[in-house]
Amino acid sequence: MQAYGLFFLVAVAIGGVAWVFIYPVLSGERAAERRKASVARSEPVSRPTRSSNRPRRDQIEGTLKEMERRLKTTKRAPLHVRIAQAGLDWSKEKFFVIAGVLGFVVFIVTFFLGAGLLPALAFGFAAGGGIPFWLLSFLKKRREARFLNNFPDAVDVITRGIKAGLPLLDSIKMIASESEEPIRSEFRAIVETQAIGLPLGEACLKLYERMPVSEANFFAIVVSIQQRAGGNLSETLGNLSRVLRDRKKMKAKIQAMSMEAKASASIIAALPIAVMTLVWLTSPKYIELLWTDPMGQMMLCGCVVWMAIGVFVMRKMINFDF
Repeated sequence: MQAYGLFFLVAVAIGGVAWVFIYPVLSGERAAERRKASVARSEPVSRPTRSSNRPRRDQIEGTLKEMERRLKTTKRAPLHVRIAQAGLDWSKEKFFVIAGVLGFVVFIVTFFLGAGLLPALAFGFAAGGGIPFWLLSFLKKRREARFLNNFPDAVDVITRGIKAGLPLLDSIKMIASESEEPIRSEFRAIVETQAIGLPLGEACLKLYERMPVSEANFFAIVVSIQQRAGGNLSETLGNLSRVLRDRKKMKAKIQAMSMEAKASASIIAALPIAVMTLVWLTSPKYIELLWTDPMGQMMLCGCVVWMAIGVFVMRKMINFDF
């Protein structure tokens, strides 16, 4: 009976593999799919437009395609760009020196506290290779938040200046001299880049490289298209200002609605640590088995791993990208 059962299972497995891989070739399904894909049109049919609007539309479409191609080919920013995005004036050598000194200090402190050589090396490597990059990410996000908080006001000032008859460059210079940081330094970089010969549209496109947020990309696209194809810039920037303010309101609303979930996640994540600390203060002999006994150490490591997984899952659930 076992032989017959094994033969039946093998026959079913072989039949399933043949059905999945061989039958589509013999039946002609793959050839029909390739023929259907070659006949089908991948682009939607567009309405015919007037010939007078065609050149400007083609120019705008070409500009958008070029910008999209640039964004797709953009790789991760190098270290010196990330340092500048964080608002620091450090060089790469200074950054690595600070990271090395921090890792060495953590290694010495951990080693002399009696943790052993390997744990001290692990803590030193984690501190030297993790804390500086985490600090860069934290400063970058804080600087982007300040930029987004003042950017709609800067666009409004530029719009009012254009409506009053000022050129776009003069309005940008006014923002570069009177606004708060980091708006001031970013628009000053646009003015300095344009002063060395780069067109104003290209100089505005550099803003997204230094401040990689969607709002800066919108502004750069609007100015670049206006410089190449023309149009009513004050009306376009006014619409952009309204869009930026609506995005700011939506982001604040999302943060307010997710605060309850964030508070619950923080309490759930901190509860095991708080209970463990209270038990250690009241009954140290009872809980010391977790780090003195091998089985307790294994259980403690498993709890830390599962707790970290839970924290990451909760963070992913309540972290909304907008």
